[in-house]
Amino acid sequence: MSVVICTKAHNESTFLFFFALQDQFDNLEKHTQWGIDVLEKYIKFVKERTEIEINYAKQLRNLSKKYQPKKNSKEEDEYKYSSCQAFLATLNEMNDYAGQHEVVSENMTSQITTELARYVQELKQERKMHFHDGRKAQQHIETCWKQLESSKRRFERDCKEADRAQQYFEKMDADINVTKADVEKARQQAQLRHQMAEESKAEYSSTLQRFNHEQHDHYHTHIPNIFQVRKIQEMEERRIIRIGESMKTFAEVDRQVIPIIGKCLDEITKAAESIDQKHDSKLVVEAFKSGFEPPGDVDFEDFTQPIKRTVSDSSLSNSKDGKPESRFSSKSKGKLWPFIKKNKGGGPEDFSNLPPEQRRKKLQQKVDELNRDIQKEMDQRDALTKMKDVYIKNPQMGDAASVDLKLAELAQNLEKLRLEAQKFEGWLAEVEGRLPARTEPARRQSGMYEPQNTLTVNNCAQDRESPDGSYTEEPSQESEVKVPAPEFDDEFDDEEPLPTIGTCKALYTFEGQNEGTISVSEGETLFVIEEDKGDGWTRIRRNEDEEGYVPTSYVEVFLEKNAKGAMTYI
Repeated sequence: MSVVICTKAHNESTFLFFFALQDQFDNLEKHTQWGIDVLEKYIKFVKERTEIEINYAKQLRNLSKKYQPKKNSKEEDEYKYSSCQAFLATLNEMNDYAGQHEVVSENMTSQITTELARYVQELKQERKMHFHDGRKAQQHIETCWKQLESSKRRFERDCKEADRAQQYFEKMDADINVTKADVEKARQQAQLRHQMAEESKAEYSSTLQRFNHEQHDHYHTHIPNIFQVRKIQEMEERRIIRIGESMKTFAEVDRQVIPIIGKCLDEITKAAESIDQKHDSKLVVEAFKSGFEPPGDVDFEDFTQPIKRTVSDSSLSNSKDGKPESRFSSKSKGKLWPFIKKNKGGGPEDFSNLPPEQRRKKLQQKVDELNRDIQKEMDQRDALTKMKDVYIKNPQMGDAASVDLKLAELAQNLEKLRLEAQKFEGWLAEVEGRLPARTEPARRQSGMYEPQNTLTVNNCAQDRESPDGSYTEEPSQESEVKVPAPEFDDEFDDEEPLPTIGTCKALYTFEGQNEGTISVSEGETLFVIEEDKGDGWTRIRRNEDEEGYVPTSYVEVFLEKNAKGAMTYI
């Protein structure tokens, strides 16, 4: 029963549709074209949306790639910290986030634009066919109407002609002056006109009946068949349904990726919550701790006694037991070890320019790297050995002698790598205290030593410095061979003081607490006896017994013209 009611309601809507618009064929044709235009406009809108999604995804991927750490670079080492790892996780999730926007673009293209574009082409063909039939029916009824009008006008004309002919005959018949022949002629003419009028009347009547029949068929059969189900009305309603479904798909495509985007955002939140500030602080300590023992207490220096200043126990140049190595005059020409110039090269091979803990890490990294290279060479050697055995058993597969040259080369490389690894393992063992210290003569580079009096351990007595360039340490303090201080004291006691080459004004107060430095007060004027050699320190003198180094950035230097030209350092 419900099916019958629905069918009846649909038929009534169709009936109302074509009966309400049966006289609006042209407007209906324009409206259906407008519907197609709306559909094409919606397709264009979705296309532009997909382009936006693609461009946005591309920009997100480029942004993520831009901030990714570069492989085999110092930046890659920074990602051991939890905050950097969280940032890296964020970059990876943003890459996945961009992928979801690409999915939106792909789904909208396949499910909306491609399908609708195909449907529009089918709709245009269907509309063309329907309106072609309608236009033919319209032209036919118009032709029938023209025929009816023509027949009607001819009937009207013949009736008027017959009436005039009848009036002329009656006039001629009443006139006594007219001959019988003229009256007979007028009578025959009137009869002819009446006969023609009757024929026109019969033709008009037949044409009218035919037109009424055609018109009835046009409006009750042809036009309803064109406008009814599976025709124009159904076509228009399918278009409306289709665009509605496409709009639902438009929303659903976005809704499908929302859970995945939510997971990406959840992972970013999870990465942020995984940041461990205590762990990062511990890594910083492990990365930068030097391994030096803290300095001992500073001794009181009694300047009331005519005794030369001794080396402070707190100096970084002291040995680990806190005892001073020697007593030197402050008039030394050479610079003390905390202020040695930075090594212009890549540093000594044994990393002895680094603090003990940093040196141990560098040596361990080098040993691990060499062991990996050794393993790689051994794998190649084993592979070539197997290949040689195959060649020996199956000479047709290759010449076994051709492998010997490569095996010999690999053996040489292995020997070099093993020797290199043993060398670095020895240095590493020395640092870790597993082996006795080396006994080669070595001395600390002190400001009181002349360069020619300084011996080295493993040719590593280059300018030693910490990573910040402020200090250095020998590989093994136990390996030092101490030289009696009096021998040098006598030598330097006889030295002539350095000449003054200019003056300087202290810009800031500097507390010279390390050996070889001198304290200055802001605004104080002093003499320059040695300019900055590129290490950031300037040697100055207050009086005959007070001289030392101060940071160049703490003073304004005025060199005498006869020294090295007028120059000013700030």
